[in-house]
Amino acid sequence: MAAVIPETEPPTTAMRRTLGVRDGVAIAASSTAATTSIGIGMGVLALYAGRQTPALLIIAFLPILGIALSYARLNRTEPNCGNGYTWVGRSVGAWPGFLTGWVVLVANVVFMAYTSTVTGSVVLQFANKAHVYSVLGVALDPGSTGVSTVVGLVALVLVTVTAVTGVRSATRLQWALLVFEYAVLLVFCTWAIVSGHQSFSWEWLNPFAIGSVKSLAQGLVLAVFVFWGWDAAFTVNEETKNADDASRGGLIALGAMLGLLVFAAIAFQRAMGNAELVARGPQALTYLGAKLAPEPWASLPLAALMCSAFASLQSSVIPTARGALAMGRDRTLGRRWTKIHPRYGSPAVGTVMIMALSAAVAVLAVGIPKINLMILTAVNSIGLIVALYYGLTALACAVRFRGALRDGPLEALRRVLVPGLSALVLFGLGGYLAWQYATMSDHFEATPDNGWFLLLIPTLFVVTGLTAAAVAKWRHRSAYFATGRGTDADAIALPMDESARGPVRPLP
Repeated sequence: MAAVIPETEPPTTAMRRTLGVRDGVAIAASSTAATTSIGIGMGVLALYAGRQTPALLIIAFLPILGIALSYARLNRTEPNCGNGYTWVGRSVGAWPGFLTGWVVLVANVVFMAYTSTVTGSVVLQFANKAHVYSVLGVALDPGSTGVSTVVGLVALVLVTVTAVTGVRSATRLQWALLVFEYAVLLVFCTWAIVSGHQSFSWEWLNPFAIGSVKSLAQGLVLAVFVFWGWDAAFTVNEETKNADDASRGGLIALGAMLGLLVFAAIAFQRAMGNAELVARGPQALTYLGAKLAPEPWASLPLAALMCSAFASLQSSVIPTARGALAMGRDRTLGRRWTKIHPRYGSPAVGTVMIMALSAAVAVLAVGIPKINLMILTAVNSIGLIVALYYGLTALACAVRFRGALRDGPLEALRRVLVPGLSALVLFGLGGYLAWQYATMSDHFEATPDNGWFLLLIPTLFVVTGLTAAAVAKWRHRSAYFATGRGTDADAIALPMDESARGPVRPLP
């Protein structure tokens, strides 16, 4: 068995407890990136759900709420910046626990790669509005993946610098960006609802009106992806003054996200027909601004979209580095991920490494020529991965608190039945869609409408995760796999603070 850290040894990976509920809300809300999701996602959702997009969002929210309550319950018992990685490892098993941490890490790297490209595209749209269409003979085309990626990588470097210099300063910047983008979003969506020429119908809230089970399943996976990000609040639970603040921040951000998404979906449908909305794709929000207002006011939604993309990039760097930190502490990843900056109290080395990996993926994605095709590919693939790790974490909650089945119907419902049902819904949804992808094409082609290609990406996530787990277990002899029940209790020393609860030991 690998050597473990003695309980008396002071932790070498302790981060500073400086955050509160407000900071958790900022991180979670920025990570969910409502404005970006609305700006580039409404057209994609309309492709599958049609005019029932508002209903689809409400239906998708129900299992996500069950997942969020599972996170809050587990966080109350065991605050750990590895969250799902640690909870699944201790409750279900080391292999599914490692896989949870791995797919979160890889999914966030891919998300940051495509978000940096989206950010670059928004900057180029601003350049076009200023009548700058080329630089040194290079066309500044917002629809070009290559040019957008180059500009986006500059943005990625900038947000990484702010993430390294401290999470508290990062959340202050995120709050400023959130206030501006939400104000713009609410004003223009309200304007669209009041002045829109498309008649409102209660059928928009009827999920049974969606054309087919396949369209419903595809739309639900996309909707799950749109909600994705609220769990970022739980990655800073070792930096909050009270671990419950992380739970409150995540739940508040998730509730706000539901309201904004449904409100925006109705607004878009009041202003545009379904064919028009689908055709506009990732430019739907900027098109709405131009449709409702003259310049310079028409550019405000574009400015809000740029703020959202920057904030989302930054808030994705923060949780990804902390998840890798938790894995590094268990020796399932290298020790370099655990290094804390002595001045800023942040996992600086890991943060920079995450940036470098995301930049590499973004460069590889240049092979997909049009940015809307790249977005569709990333969203479909990551949606399956999000369903997998959310489902595993909810399952961990049901397994850990299974004793509540003897404590009465209310406790059984809260601790076991709701988490377990939420996990089954997401597993069933992911399994059905994976089967659809496997049977929809008769040949392989690297396009977003090829089922084998869409299935290949999440499959690679899982296969590489299992391979990395095997290396950690048998080559590095990580203590995470030593007990047969997940994380070894002595392999992690949680930071201590007089105002916070002490480290939690694994359940017997």
